[in-house]
Amino acid sequence: MTLEAPDLARAPLGPGALETKRPSLTTSRAKSRAVRTFFEHRLAMVGLVIAVGIILFCFVGPLFYHTDQIHNHLDQVMKAPSARFPLGTDEVGHNVLGRLMVGGQSSLEMGIAAAFLASIVGTLWGAVAGFVGGVLDACMMRVVDALLSIPTVLLVLIIASIFTPTIPVLILALSLVSWLVTARLVRAEAMSLRGQAFVEASVGAGCRTPRILIRHIIPNVVGTIAVQTTFEIANAILLLAALSFLGLGPPPPATNWGSMLSSGLTYVYSGAWWLIYPAGFAIVLTVLAFNFLGDAMRDALDVRLQRR
Repeated sequence: MTLEAPDLARAPLGPGALETKRPSLTTSRAKSRAVRTFFEHRLAMVGLVIAVGIILFCFVGPLFYHTDQIHNHLDQVMKAPSARFPLGTDEVGHNVLGRLMVGGQSSLEMGIAAAFLASIVGTLWGAVAGFVGGVLDACMMRVVDALLSIPTVLLVLIIASIFTPTIPVLILALSLVSWLVTARLVRAEAMSLRGQAFVEASVGAGCRTPRILIRHIIPNVVGTIAVQTTFEIANAILLLAALSFLGLGPPPPATNWGSMLSSGLTYVYSGAWWLIYPAGFAIVLTVLAFNFLGDAMRDALDVRLQRR
């Protein structure tokens, strides 16, 4: 009795016929291990509590603590902290505690929007460059290297100075300097994945480049993208604070923590500490929280650290 080998010549071969199931760490066991590693990270818990607290303070707080942050109140200018004004008032009579909430909304929204936009652009740019390679890769990465050679703050200042610093313009300016590192990281991951068996099988089956990028390359670098996005949120908030401190933030009545800090420094010698420390403390606390979360996510998604 002999066994006949299957006639592969009669088997229909389509674009996805030779695709193999890619080896991935996104199995249920790997996911549970990553989640457990994340929640066992002490700094992750600290960062998570701080981030949730700041988000609730900025977006839920104004629903219970109503203040007028549009009109000036010249009858209550530069009031020290008291029961009526827990953090005092500023030079035009705005309640500093309420302004801290409103300014936090602007800082978080713009920082998160810029970070996600930068992640999308950087992921697509790096995935195409790393997978295609050759001349296209060289040209695309020379653009990245040229932009990285310019100091980040200087590049943002140039963009914000040329155009009117509205909220959409500032988000675009922040994202234009934030996608570069993501592109380099994703390119390195794509170059390593390009030689894997499941990618070569897809290429041999005739799959097009967009399909391979969407189905195989990008899903396998989600961990790297998520970690970098967390760091970019913190960097975008810092850059926005720097721009606002230099007078290139959103025009009034819009505000953010950077513009509050810039206005408060005018009265640094008059003893009005409540115009400086709350905004500065909020910036530092937010940046630390997102950095803690980024470190914890990197450790949770690192296979070598999980095995230890």
